[in-house]
Amino acid sequence: MEKEIVIASGNKGKIKEAQEILNNFKIIPLSEIDSNIDVEEDKDTFEGNAIKKACEISKYLNGKMCISDDSGIEIEYLDGFPGVYTKRWHNGTDRDRNLEIINKLSGVKKENRKVKFITAIALAEGENVITAVANLEGYIAEEPRGENGFGFDEIFELENGKTLAEITRRRKK
Repeated sequence: MEKEIVIASGNKGKIKEAQEILNNFKIIPLSEIDSNIDVEEDKDTFEGNAIKKACEISKYLNGKMCISDDSGIEIEYLDGFPGVYTKRWHNGTDRDRNLEIINKLSGVKKENRKVKFITAIALAEGENVITAVANLEGYIAEEPRGENGFGFDEIFELENGKTLAEITRRRKK
């Protein structure tokens, strides 16, 4: 029998990536469980928010294994903005947020458009929790480019000049 992990995300891109990476497990989106749980992301770090979500949801589901993440970008020129508020600082779609970021950096030279993408993942099973935090550095592009991604992928430019949305999913792994 395949071991199950509930993923605390409604983001279809994240769910698909989790299914590809954790292919030895059955990934169950939280939305497929009759659950009204909504965990407020009120910690001051990505890791803190990921731990809080995974632990609260696992506890709510009687110790069922739960994986969650919190991720976002920190733009050096904007003193780390938007940071842990990445998804919440601006109402609208991912594209709307991306265009607003580009607008905030209008006229800023590439070398000053440095950005760090940070992701924290927490896996909780009852009281037990493990975490991992990683980051990727790049630049904010001057315009959205690419079709292979979600969130900030279309404006996150790597050293090679391509955005995360311009590289293949396989290459992103």
